[in-house]
Amino acid sequence: MPLSIIIPCYNEANRFPSERYLAFLKATPEVSLVFVDDGSSDTTADVLNKIATAFPQQVTVLVLTQNQGKAGAVRHGMLWGLKETSANRFAYLDADLSTSLEECQRLAEGIDDHYRFIFGSRILKTDNQIERKWYRFLIGRVVATAISTLLGISVYDTQCGCKILQRELVELAFKDDFSSRWLFDVEIFFRLIRAFGKEEMIAFSKEVPLDQWIDTEDSRVKFTYMFRLWVDLATIYFRYRS
Repeated sequence: MPLSIIIPCYNEANRFPSERYLAFLKATPEVSLVFVDDGSSDTTADVLNKIATAFPQQVTVLVLTQNQGKAGAVRHGMLWGLKETSANRFAYLDADLSTSLEECQRLAEGIDDHYRFIFGSRILKTDNQIERKWYRFLIGRVVATAISTLLGISVYDTQCGCKILQRELVELAFKDDFSSRWLFDVEIFFRLIRAFGKEEMIAFSKEVPLDQWIDTEDSRVKFTYMFRLWVDLATIYFRYRS
């Protein structure tokens, strides 16, 4: 079951872990990467093209002339992959690899006829390594509780940037524009619930604790977004509540 990983990139040139990508591509020829340059104003395109030149059979670089936010970039990559590849599983990851490519591949191996939607979760346990700034952790728990309440299902971490979907779910989840540039993960849950109902959606979904997740210093989501976040969340809820 081929796996295609969509990676949105915006002004990543100064923090892009190229060596980690190159090592992964060399070790896993069955996995393809689709980088979406989301209107970067630095040399991100050059960095991505070097990786594509080294692994032309595994790497595709898509360039958006205008910044669309993470939601638009991931959506663009997903829809391109549906049309241009034969992958049976599609994932998306943050470019800084706070969740590693190897861990994404591990989670993707759980996709089968039963589990069609698998997503990582930053649950801190005794046997894993989850490093988050304390204030982001606290804000994250408040937001996660609100999201679970609106969804009507128990999800610990809807916002972890590692999600894998079976091919048949991708069009349902990504064919329409998203309401929020950053909370589109929540909309994916709402769309799957709307398409299948809560019970069936829960039955084919699986939340998997990550072995490792490292918070980066240069987050693309600014602290001030917490004020806008509640407006976005309300917009999403009223869009899908029927």
